[in-house]
Amino acid sequence: MPARKDIDGSVSIPAFYGKELRWKREAAGLTLQATVKGSFYAVSYLSEIERGQRLMPLRLACHVDQLLKTDGYFERCCKDVQKARKGAHAGYFTEIAQLEGNAKEIESWNPLLIPGPLQLEPYIRTVIRASDPLATEELIAARVSARRERSWIHEDPKSPESWIVLHESILRQPILGHDEMAEQLAHIVDVAQQRRFITQILPCNAGAHPFMMGATWLFTFDDAPPLMYSEGMYSGQTVDDPGLVKDYAKAYGRLRATALSPEASLKMIGQAAEEYGNGKRPR
Repeated sequence: MPARKDIDGSVSIPAFYGKELRWKREAAGLTLQATVKGSFYAVSYLSEIERGQRLMPLRLACHVDQLLKTDGYFERCCKDVQKARKGAHAGYFTEIAQLEGNAKEIESWNPLLIPGPLQLEPYIRTVIRASDPLATEELIAARVSARRERSWIHEDPKSPESWIVLHESILRQPILGHDEMAEQLAHIVDVAQQRRFITQILPCNAGAHPFMMGATWLFTFDDAPPLMYSEGMYSGQTVDDPGLVKDYAKAYGRLRATALSPEASLKMIGQAAEEYGNGKRPR
């Protein structure tokens, strides 16, 4: 058996946190399997936390503190570790950006904007300037780069399975000029045709429907319980309560049933791109 690789706690705060977790666990004489027992998380999940490759969810931190009798240490450190991983993303989105890469399936509802991983640079810049008009060019460039790095979520063959529901108003109420809007919508069609995700359009005349609020994501994992994330302009909220997540999942099913079929939706996006390309606003 190959020798276990040591953790270099000087690399980052998450690595330091993970190294401390491993030390406390081993000092208590517990294996990874014994530590996650009763937590609903997999051994691989905890192992990645110890190596500084994954953030510790609050629910798991509380479980570890109780098991290892660490007096709330890991719970208290959770937010500090999350802040350390902030980078170019908004603080409340840091954990979500990481969860995207670990998810088995992602289901999302986007009532006002094209999802971040599908946004091209002109669209990203427009959204950033609208929400943060005083942002420097350096900050905008960093955020553009960070968002474009997430494009793999819908473009890489190894990306999670994704289902995206968009509101029709995103197509009818452009935030870019006609040429740029045409390019942006054509990009969505191109990526969708590569079978990386399935998209549906909720028509403007659909009437009352679930999720008449901000953007929402539902994440499913192989090694952790599912969770829901909703986002407003300057904040985001994560829900991991099993009962509530189940309710949101059922509501998302009803939303998909209300939307147009994937075939009709993709055709609508393509037609809108073509009309913008011809200098016309889609009817």
